[in-house]
Amino acid sequence: MTISLVATSHGTGVAAARTAVTGLVDAVRQASPCLDVREAFVDVQEPSVGRVVESLDRRAVVVPLLLAPGFHVHVDIHRAVDRPSAVAARTLGPDRRLTDVLLTRLAAAGATKEDVIVLGVAGSTDERALRSVDAAARSLGSRWGSPVPVGHVGGAGTPIEEIVQGASRTGRRVVVAAYLMAPGHFYDRLLGCGADAVTRPLLDGSEVEPQLVSLVLDRFAEAADLLDSPLSRGGGDVTEARHVR
Repeated sequence: MTISLVATSHGTGVAAARTAVTGLVDAVRQASPCLDVREAFVDVQEPSVGRVVESLDRRAVVVPLLLAPGFHVHVDIHRAVDRPSAVAARTLGPDRRLTDVLLTRLAAAGATKEDVIVLGVAGSTDERALRSVDAAARSLGSRWGSPVPVGHVGGAGTPIEEIVQGASRTGRRVVVAAYLMAPGHFYDRLLGCGADAVTRPLLDGSEVEPQLVSLVLDRFAEAADLLDSPLSRGGGDVTEARHVR
């Protein structure tokens, strides 16, 4: 039976962000034209992920177009796949391909090894999300060659303004690597955090990086392989099944 990829983002009222995220979904369709790709959301926009999964007469893999696991993954998406014919893939982050894109963005922003690099994130109170963005920062720091602190717009982590202020005291230029899917409220907050430069978000309406397309398709394939396994029957999160195996 055919399996649909339900590309699920947060949803936003910002037109530029909608265009950017839909651009990724369209790029996934173009890269795999035989695959049935649907777009869904957990908030703000319609259709909701639950409605899309319910409407399908085939099996479904929900791929969160989200960088870290948090409330929307563990509540909204988990509810949507609570059925034998559906499963949720892992979030996009952390992943080396995201690190690749972040490095490209830093280069475009003119960042040098003399700068202090800060990973700017939306923030969360979910420990799993906090661990995920910490892992993303370690990956970026390893590739960049120096530690990368994490600054949070909201949630339980250290506020981005505090991180930037502390880094500025070194006398070095501070560049924020925007670990955000698209422009909008959180990106505007990064722009106003006092850094010397802020990179573009991962999606901004321009050409979609091929690493992001391959990442979405790989998350889909990974989850689709487990859809028939006894551990995933009845719906659920792929990461939970993988940890049991």
